[in-house]
Amino acid sequence: MNTALEVERDIEVKENVSEEKLKRSLVKTISWRVVGTIDTIVISYLITGTLTLAFSIGFVELVSKLILYFFHERAWNKIKWGK
Repeated sequence: MNTALEVERDIEVKENVSEEKLKRSLVKTISWRVVGTIDTIVISYLITGTLTLAFSIGFVELVSKLILYFFHERAWNKIKWGK
């Protein structure tokens, strides 16, 4: 039979397993932004017809959404709902 301390320790281990590490969040952020930025550049080029403008739009989008996504991921990581 498990003691209360063992049960509490098991719960803490399970909670820590479901929490995503900072490094993983960073890699996911970067990989997703690469995909998203390529999409933005292609769409921007199709709309503007100018490759330079498309890359400029893509760069601004890359930087802003990298920052937004990272903090969004970290905030959701603190929410216990659905884990």
